[in-house]
Parts: sequence; structure tokens; C-alpha cells
Amino acid sequence: MRNSSLPEALSREGAPGRLDRRRSRARIASEPLLLALMLFLAIGCAPAGDTPAPDDHADSAETAAPGLWSVYDRSLADARYIDLTHTVSPSIPVWKGFGPSTFGPALNPDTGEPYRYETDGFEATHYDLSTDQLGTQLDPPAHWAPEYPAIDELPPTYAVRPLVVVSIVDQVAEDPGYALQVADVEEWESRNGRIPAGSVVMVRSDWSKEWPNPALATREIFPGVSLAALRFLHEQRHILFHGHEPLDTDATPTLEGEDWLMHHGYTQAEGVAHLDQVPETGCLVTIGYPKLQGGLGGYARYVAICPADWDYGVRIGEVPEAPLARQDKILRWDPEQGVRVRQ
Repeated sequence: MRNSSLPEALSREGAPGRLDRRRSRARIASEPLLLALMLFLAIGCAPAGDTPAPDDHADSAETAAPGLWSVYDRSLADARYIDLTHTVSPSIPVWKGFGPSTFGPALNPDTGEPYRYETDGFEATHYDLSTDQLGTQLDPPAHWAPEYPAIDELPPTYAVRPLVVVSIVDQVAEDPGYALQVADVEEWESRNGRIPAGSVVMVRSDWSKEWPNPALATREIFPGVSLAALRFLHEQRHILFHGHEPLDTDATPTLEGEDWLMHHGYTQAEGVAHLDQVPETGCLVTIGYPKLQGGLGGYARYVAICPADWDYGVRIGEVPEAPLARQDKILRWDPEQGVRVRQ
């Protein structure tokens, strides 16, 4: 979260035309990414027999990859990947009604002693989590409405979607409690076109730039999303879900936006990070979360997949993956911090 924001970078580089060029470049370069999503239906649903058998004697460079592998080769292998997720630790902001969480070494039930690398060949961690509403989340509607799905009942189609980023940073600079309005969405569409049905709409406020300051969770004034905007996005644009940086949807006394979402069967993302590094159009987002039975919240992992010529993110092959890099510092348990750290 300490990286320079896109507006800051644009300010340093000066000319307003730079932003227009980036928007145009992101839209043009994003076409293969959007094609990738379309091919999930067009190619992925084709019968297996429709895919021609590879010619054992053909050069690999001339042989088309089967099914969706070709989508990966054309659109995803060179894309840039940006993590939109906060790291979970005992010290991150959380609503006082849930209380703190603690981590500790996992204990051998026979001896009561922690597992050790030196004696057992491995170590593990015990997590005493005060809530499933912690850090970056995916809220299922059962969080408020038990007649709707819990986190383990969400369909597997919650996987990859077009990503829309709507910024209210300028409005929040003047009013820290500003909430996204329908007019903000319509202004976004006037520049970028209609929001795609089934997309994920993330609302950028830069609230998370102070993360992991625990005081964030105590502030009664914070950026939000108005009920009117939520209804417009779902009822008129038919999005999959929206996301925001704060830990609540809005600051109204009854949390009217979250109340409406949950009681109408909608999900939402909370505690989203690094939206300052993502263009407003042209990216995809992957959606990951543990499948906890009856879970009323979801520790989530969101990753934006952006065009190859975007300024932020990492490409496949730029960092070690398999094998992963050996670290210079060893991971050790720090009793003062209550987590493992590299020392």
C-alpha cells in the first residue's frame, strides 16, 4: 500500500493527456483479456470431440493449444497480475464487536509442545480467529439473511470476471464520508461505455492507504456506497458484486446498503486493497476464498489481471514460481508480534 498511486504518478509526469493515453492504451490492450472471458463460454463448453487431436509430428509452435489453453497463451501468460488483498495478521483493523484474533504455533496433542523444524521436520500454525469478517473479504448474503447462501454455497462461477474500477478519490478528498452515487457511475459510463453485465465493480476511495492502522476500524466517517448506487448496479447493470476498501458498505445508522444487498441475495467484497494500481477498464479479476461450511464471511483473495503494457503488477516469469525463491532470512516465530516473521 506504500507504492505510489496512479494519480501521483500522473502528477509527477505532468500532462493530463498522459491519463487519456493510458485509458486508451488499457482499452485497446484489454481486448484479448475480454476475449478470454468470452471464450470461457464459446470454447470451454464445446464437446471434447470438437478439439482436433494434436499431430505428434507437428512443430509445437504450429500446434494450437487445446481448449482454453490457447486463451491462456494469448491473453494471460504475458498479462500483469496485481494483488488486491491485505495480509491477515492479529493486528489488522477489525470491528471492536468482534475483538482481536491470535496466532500461535500448532501443538502436538500428545506432548503439548509446538512442532519444530529441528525435531519434527515441519512447523504449523494455530489460528484463533475472532470472526470470518476479517481483512479482505467476500460477504455472502447469509451474513445477514440465513435464507440465502453461505460462503460454501456460492456457485463455482465466482471465479473470474471483468473488473470495473470506479474512483471517488476526488470526492472523498473534499468529503471523507462521501458515498458513491448513481451520477458517479453514469459519469464513468460516459467515458468508458456501459458496465458489463456479470462484472465486478470495485469502488476506489484510497481509504486503505492507511492500512494496517488499527484506528481505521474505529472511524465513524469513511467512504461508502449509496443504496441508490447499489440498486442501480445490480438492478440496471446486473453486476456480479461490488467491492469497496472500508470494512463496511456505508456509514448510515442501519447500514442500509449492506442490509439491502444481503436481504436480496447479493454478495459484496470488503477491505479491498491496491485499487490505485488498477486501470478503470480492461482488467479481469480472480475471486478466491476458503469453502468454510456454513461460513458467514469469507477471507478472500482478489487478483487483478491487467493488459501486458500496464504500468503496475508482475508478469509470469518475472519472479520465481516453481521452485519458489529461497529466502536469505529464516521464518521464525516472534512471540511479541504473535506471528512468524523473517529474521
